[in-house]
Amino acid sequence: MLFDIATAVRVYQWPKNAVVFGALIFGQQFTEPDQILRSVAAFAVFCALSSAVYLFNDIIDIKGDRAHPEKRNRPLASGRISVGAASAAALVLVLGALASAAALGWPFFGAAAGFIALNAAYSIVLKNLLIIDVLCIAVSFTIRAIGGALVLDVVFSNWLVVCTLFLALFLALGKRRREIELLDDAALDHRPVLDEYSVPFVDALMVILAATTLLTYTIYTCAPEVVDRFQTDKLYVTLPFVVYGLFRYLYLVHHMEGGGDPSKTLFRDAPILATVTLWGITCIGIIYYFGQ
Repeated sequence: MLFDIATAVRVYQWPKNAVVFGALIFGQQFTEPDQILRSVAAFAVFCALSSAVYLFNDIIDIKGDRAHPEKRNRPLASGRISVGAASAAALVLVLGALASAAALGWPFFGAAAGFIALNAAYSIVLKNLLIIDVLCIAVSFTIRAIGGALVLDVVFSNWLVVCTLFLALFLALGKRRREIELLDDAALDHRPVLDEYSVPFVDALMVILAATTLLTYTIYTCAPEVVDRFQTDKLYVTLPFVVYGLFRYLYLVHHMEGGGDPSKTLFRDAPILATVTLWGITCIGIIYYFGQ
């Protein structure tokens, strides 16, 4: 039962919420214990909210998931957890998370409320609209990043927000591509909007987004206001990690049947995990030891 509950709330997806720590690092608050605790609390709030969203989405999609070769094994689709139990758990998670968000400040509460409202709309109707579906996924990641800045009351670079949006879109389209390949002719039975996508169309969009992600991150590292804030112009040194990470992910999508679940890809592919880890360590080293 505990395993089924952990599976239903997608504990393994919680690392996605680590984007809230971006403001802690790039907002130069990484050495402040109180700010670290606030970031951890914000991370916990978004973990609870995202788990509630997964439960709600599984309830809405239960029939479609039963037609999916992988998702039919999920606790709700397989019947191991009842709809009633999942609904109650989702409600408790939402109420608890929003109460905690309010305690962290009304600006952060607004981000948390916006996150749950957007995802509820996505589960009910927006996931059936071409392009809008992946945009919703990307915006929900961006809300997490902005929420991480709001909870600390720090300025978060607009270029970094835009970069987060483009990267999330890139990953969301990789997931759509995998679904199209996996389901083939049964895609329409699982989710109607998948019939509007095609592999060549998604591939073209992913190439565009890989380029725009790299471009916006490059501009961020070299922007005069960023150099002034960190008192160093060496953040561009992290660019090779970003280039490799994007190219490696495209390789996995095209040659290794990857991309279906970015969280699993992060932990299962050693080069990707090493790249993200080294990028984070390098960013911290440049900002806190070469800057100021």
